[in-house]
Order: sequence, then structure tokens, then C-alpha cells
Amino acid sequence: MFVRLSAAIAAVSLLSGVAFAQGAKPTDPQIAHIAYTAGVIDINAAKQAQSKASNKDVKAFADDMVRDHEAVNKQALDLVKKLKVTPEDNDTSKTLSKNAADKLAELGKLSGAAYDKAYVANEVAYHKAVNSALETQLIPSASNAELKSLLQTGLKIFQGHQQHAEHVAAELK
Repeated sequence: MFVRLSAAIAAVSLLSGVAFAQGAKPTDPQIAHIAYTAGVIDINAAKQAQSKASNKDVKAFADDMVRDHEAVNKQALDLVKKLKVTPEDNDTSKTLSKNAADKLAELGKLSGAAYDKAYVANEVAYHKAVNSALETQLIPSASNAELKSLLQTGLKIFQGHQQHAEHVAAELK
């Protein structure tokens, strides 16, 4: 239970950057950077899980996360190139990166079943937080129709990730 609570707190803090906290509406270049950063964070966590996880379902989930997030991030990079938009680093993406590095270090100290449970619990909480941010902040704030569409597609994929993570977490009990 503590692992789940700490994972939820960590994930919520990941997405509680200054831009969101102050109610500022992010610009399209900031949204692009936030979304890309969130994907990179999950790729890095999944790559760690590919090497550290002991449960085959956790390893398979991590494989899915790498494949899906790399594909979405490639689409995002292709879109920003097409639109000639330069993603803009911002307080939210910086906070995301710092908190994710701290979480990765924390998870890195675990092994075996403890690692598996902590990683999957974090994935559940992280996807809930990312999905909420997409629904309530990023998609509504996006001005460009193609960016908004990519974010909406990403949301559908990431909602599936959340459900998959919840299923794996239930199996680990």
C-alpha cells in the first residue's frame, strides 16, 4: 500500500509543474516539449524495467511501453518538424525531468518482486497523471489542430497503458 501511495504522490508531483500550478495556459511549443518529455520519461523507466524486472508480465509491459512511447514520440518529432515548431523547454518539463530522475534512482535501488511492484504501481499512477494532464490541460490548451489530434491519439493509447498497468498490478498481488 505504501508503494502505491508513494507512486501516486510521485506521479502527481511529476505533473504539478509551475505552469500548471499557476493556471497558466501552455503554448503549443511548450505542450510539444511537455508531451515529448513525458514520453521520454516513460521510455527510460521501461528500459530500466526491461533489465531489472523479474516478472515476465512486467517485462512484457515494459517492452510495450518502449515500443509505444517511442512511436508516439517519433510522430511528435515528425509533426513539429512539419509545422516548423521548436519545442520549448519550460518549468513543467524541467520539473517532470527532475522528478523522474529521482524516481528512477529510487526504483533502481529495488530488485525482484519489490522492484516489479514498485515499477508497475508507478506506471499506474504516472499514466493516470499524464492522462489527466492531457485531458484537462494539454489538449484543451493546444491551438494547432494537428497537435491536438496527436495528443488525443496519444491519450487513447495511454489510457490503454493505464488499464494494462492496472491489470499487471492486480496480478502481482
